[in-house]
Amino acid sequence: MLSPDHRLRRREDFANAVRRGRRAGRPLLVVHLRTSGATDPHEPGESASPTRAGFVVSKAVGGAVVRNKVKRRLRHLMRDRLSALPTGSLVVVRALPGSGDAGADELARDLDAALARLLGGVAR
Repeated sequence: MLSPDHRLRRREDFANAVRRGRRAGRPLLVVHLRTSGATDPHEPGESASPTRAGFVVSKAVGGAVVRNKVKRRLRHLMRDRLSALPTGSLVVVRALPGSGDAGADELARDLDAALARLLGGVAR
């Protein structure tokens, strides 16, 4: 499970990552990554904040059970990939409608490809 220190919870953090970050789309998900601004404006002091991730899974993905299953899978996959991202990054993973029917390996493949593209790789 993704620790609470590594989760995006505030609306303005989600908006910051989506509006000012880079985007990589895949068939099952879209990943937004904001790497600049290594400090958290909500924390006292100027210490670097950890990399944080948030997830958006709409009703288009499926019912409540399916949406929660997708969120759990994405949180688990992101936990193993946080160390590869720059410190202080904000990541928003938006699940697309097909992700409800996809397996964990398919989600992992799309997440890895999107992150590789955002971090300078050429995976398409």
